[in-house]
Amino acid sequence: MTIQFDRIALIGIGLIGSSIAHDVKRLGIAKEVVISTRSADTLKRAEELGLGDRYLQSAAEAVKDADLVIVSVPVGASGSVAKEIAATLMPGAIVTDVGSTKASVIAQMQPHIPEGVHFIPGHPLAGTEKSGPDAGFAGLFEQRWCIFTPVTGTDPAALAKLRHFWEALGARVDEMDPQHHDKVLAIVSHLPHIIAYNIVGTADDLEAVTESEVIKYSASGFRDFTRLAASDPTMWRDVCLHNKDAILEMLSRFSEDLAYLQRAIRWGEGDKLFELFTRTRAIRRSIIQAGQDVDAPDFGRHHGQEPKKS
Repeated sequence: MTIQFDRIALIGIGLIGSSIAHDVKRLGIAKEVVISTRSADTLKRAEELGLGDRYLQSAAEAVKDADLVIVSVPVGASGSVAKEIAATLMPGAIVTDVGSTKASVIAQMQPHIPEGVHFIPGHPLAGTEKSGPDAGFAGLFEQRWCIFTPVTGTDPAALAKLRHFWEALGARVDEMDPQHHDKVLAIVSHLPHIIAYNIVGTADDLEAVTESEVIKYSASGFRDFTRLAASDPTMWRDVCLHNKDAILEMLSRFSEDLAYLQRAIRWGEGDKLFELFTRTRAIRRSIIQAGQDVDAPDFGRHHGQEPKKS
């Protein structure tokens, strides 16, 4: 792999930032990686893991002479980071982000990006329920989508260079309008997480079922909701606040469909239930055919050694 950038600055070193660091190091994409995060403990852990070459708490210091800056912070902090780094960004540098809401991030960051710096909002659709620098790993972005939402006047050469970067990490790159991105992500990511948080919260509040029973029998379906509901609470609080309109629209649609399902169950309308369950099963097959999941028992989970037979 040829070197693409002289210096990459990673602002924020959670799951996405640390996974980028692993890949950049493994592939030799940059001469130097500078890591910055406000938390001294997190920065120390990143250094212990050997994720970069230099480690700084000051984002403004970290971006000096960096030709690629990747902001990997909760979306609500995007504006403050852009304001902090604005004065020390190198002319000609590319600034991108990984936030899962784009209209809000653009509104927060773009006013602070100086002339001559290429701001290209981005969103890699990859992750797990884990967070922090220990959560990252090489290959996270392999065959996953990274969506760009370019602003007006984006330099084609800078866009091509960032595309080449993400493709080197194994991602497939697409482009769309930021408002459309936010609506798409509201249904494919944000709403499922909100539903998962709500279901797990309902189970926790249910007095008729004990906590031990919830844990004991979780493999019947509840367990798979808990994976989503274990995601970083700061990140998902910010997602809800910064993609409010699209999420509320999808919640309204979901509530209507849930009422339809409720009526079908109440009145014993088996044909309607069967039609819905058949239609949704086809969506699962399409996801597998698109290479976005595996057709394996238990979602392809690895459980270690099989229990010994008696």
